[in-house]
Amino acid sequence: MTQGYPDGGESMKKLRWGIMGCAQIATKAFIPAVRASDMHEIVAVASREETRARAFADAYGIQVAYGSYMELLADSTVDAVYIPLPNHLHLEWTIHAARAGKHVLVEKPMSMSEQDAAQMAEACERFGVHFQENMMYRCHPRYDRIKEIIASGEIGKVRAVHGVFTSDRSAMEHDIRFRQEMGGGGMYDIGCYLLSAARYVLDSEPVAATMQALFSQEHGGVDMMASGLVEFPNDAALTFQCGLWADFANTLEIRGTQGTIRLPSAFSLRADLSPDIQVAVRGEMRTEPFERGNQQLSLINRFGEAVLHGKPEPISPWDGVRTMRVIEACLASAREKRRVAIEPLAGRDHR
Repeated sequence: MTQGYPDGGESMKKLRWGIMGCAQIATKAFIPAVRASDMHEIVAVASREETRARAFADAYGIQVAYGSYMELLADSTVDAVYIPLPNHLHLEWTIHAARAGKHVLVEKPMSMSEQDAAQMAEACERFGVHFQENMMYRCHPRYDRIKEIIASGEIGKVRAVHGVFTSDRSAMEHDIRFRQEMGGGGMYDIGCYLLSAARYVLDSEPVAATMQALFSQEHGGVDMMASGLVEFPNDAALTFQCGLWADFANTLEIRGTQGTIRLPSAFSLRADLSPDIQVAVRGEMRTEPFERGNQQLSLINRFGEAVLHGKPEPISPWDGVRTMRVIEACLASAREKRRVAIEPLAGRDHR
């Protein structure tokens, strides 16, 4: 059963997508979400090898296959591109896509640096195309509810956030996550979720970061496990653990002066994980149930509403830029064994 427009309206206009690359994430999340919506369709896929693109297209029922990304960008039937390429290619192909007049959904993390991320956001603004980082978790209604609970004062003043996002990928040979030059490592891959969520929950930007990390020479020297402290204004803080060489966990805890909100499954909503949230206030515990839903579907439908109908997008592209500056600070802290101050994003905080 397909999901139509969020307001219940119908339209013959669909957002026509091209996929840049044949990444597994496209087959696991993006393609199924597109096909669950009446608002979107996939019209083309591109790879650096035409035979690979053709095989991908045949496997997933996509009509057109290209042997280069530039050919896809020249296709006038493509309105928007999904970029699940390795992290080091996000900057280049986002800018090419923007110049070609294509709207852009780029896989997380947005880039490999704050500077690159800012260039991406600026290019999309300059060429008048919609841009979004594929940070799906923010589109689940749980996070709106969390902000409601915090705003109500029920758990008091938020003092701290603690997050854990770990999995064991250490035995996966030839994984691009183990290549520094391609943006590998745990902070880029999953640490970005923890930093994004803390910024969202605390509704402020960090002032400093301290992180300890295991940079594994068995895995290309990337950070395979990290523990950190990110300081926020008003003496609030995020403490976190993330990495690619530890038992799986996917949790978030928001601790206030009167209560605590817990998400046993904060980001990944696999079929075996509960989407519910737990709220404890002065010793009284309740569980608020949520449908698992489809976070990717919610994100692309919001993307479609923005492009097709001009509906404001609640998450600015500059949100991803701000997350990148914190990732950089964390990695610098781990490498240099010091606390790293994080300066305000001068001149861009309004975006």
